[in-house]
Parts: sequence; structure tokens; C-alpha cells
Amino acid sequence: MAVITPPENPGTRALPPRQTRRTPALRPLILGIASVAAGIALWAVVAALGLVENLPAPAAVTRRAGEMISDGTLASDTLASLRRVFIGYALGVAVAIPVGFLMGWYATARAVVEPYIQFFRTIPPLALIPLAVVLLGIGEVPKIAVIYLASFMACVVSSFQGVVDVDKTLINAARVLGASDRTIFAKVVVPASTPFILVGMRIGLGASWATVVAAELIGAQEGLGYRMQKSATWFDMDAVFVSLITIGVLGLVMDRLLLLAERRLTGWQERR
Repeated sequence: MAVITPPENPGTRALPPRQTRRTPALRPLILGIASVAAGIALWAVVAALGLVENLPAPAAVTRRAGEMISDGTLASDTLASLRRVFIGYALGVAVAIPVGFLMGWYATARAVVEPYIQFFRTIPPLALIPLAVVLLGIGEVPKIAVIYLASFMACVVSSFQGVVDVDKTLINAARVLGASDRTIFAKVVVPASTPFILVGMRIGLGASWATVVAAELIGAQEGLGYRMQKSATWFDMDAVFVSLITIGVLGLVMDRLLLLAERRLTGWQERR
């Protein structure tokens, strides 16, 4: 007996797998490239028309970047700033996460630690730079200390808030099933708090870069912030823009890496 299959409805036909995968991925990339190109074009037009005084053109900044790369200045300054940011940021995050967990999980720890957190959180890390120089000298320690403080304050609050905002229904359900506090903390609280922690890490990264530029204005012999100050003194605006763009690119790359880690660690979370 011949089997008659109904005709396929064109309206319900699925798109080829290649189209369904490529279209969502290519669209943000194309829009991002177009946005950057439009920004550079606008910059070139504003510089050519002289609408902003002393604004260097993109071509001049590119030539100056080539000179700084060839003589090794840009590489040494970038490595110096990266080293300071990485050490201070890593220390700040490493301390902030357990402190935030303690504050969120134990009421006693919250009562003891939270007043200090809220007190120092209202003080900008940049305001502590003169104090850090007086107490710690003009070496690497005060620069790393203020970066540590900036990243710590951004991350500890988000870690604490992540623990506090864990759905109590999940915790109670785990207790009913016989889970111990250690199991609940490891299997429920930590995964639920991860999105908050990663957001705080991204905010802390931006604060670290902002702080290192200001910290390098005092007692530094190398670094992107130091190079910007020295170049501005000699009115070398091309070099100022090279350092500025380098900081922006480094911050963007590091932020994208954190965003990639966030997507991998929170794949269970519903996204739009």
C-alpha cells in the first residue's frame, strides 16, 4: 500500500542550519565594526574642520603610535600598567568574594564588617592616593594598594548582594531534602551568586583602570598614565591619545574576556 505524505507547508519550513546560526552572530559584529568606523570618521571630520581645538587627527595619532611601538615606549608603558592592574585587581577580587559571602551568609559577620565597607565605599580611591604615598612611599605598593581598594569595593558589594538575593525557596527546599549547610552553600548559594559576582568583577575592572591612571601620576617612571601626563606637559597630544586609546582597548579586551567567562559559567541563566 502506498503511503501518501501530506504536502509540506512552506510557512513552517525551517531555515537551513547555517542561516539560523550565522545571522544572529554576524549582526552584532557588523554593527560594532560599522559603529567604530563611523566614530573614527566623525573624529577625522571634527579634527579636519578644527571644531575642537588641539584635537589631533586619526592619521597623526596612528603615526605617533607607530613611533612609540618602534622605540618600545608603548610596550613598556603597557606592561607596567597591566602588571599593576592585574596584581591589584586580582588581590581585590580574591579578598572581596569570600568577604561578601561571609557578610551575606552570617548575620554576625555582616554586622561587624558592613559598617567598614559602607564607610570606605563612600571614599573615592583616588582621594586615598596622597595618603597611600605618605604611608607606603612612592614605589609600586601604593599604586597597587589603591587599585586593590577600588576593585575590592566594587566586587564585595555585588558578592554580598548576590548571597542576600538567593531565592529562599531554593534554600528551604534543599534543607527539606536533607542537605547540610556546606552543601547548600556550595550547590545553591555559590551558583546563584555567580552572576552578581561577575558583574561586580566587570565594574571593578573599570575602576581599576581608572585608578591606575591616577596612581601613575604620582611617583611613576613608566606606565600609560605616566606617559599621558608627561606627554601633556610637552603638549604632545598625539602621544596622549595613543595612551588613551591603548587603555580603552585593553579595558575592552579584558571586559570581553570576563563577559565570555560569564556566559560559560551562567549558561543555565535565561537570556534575552
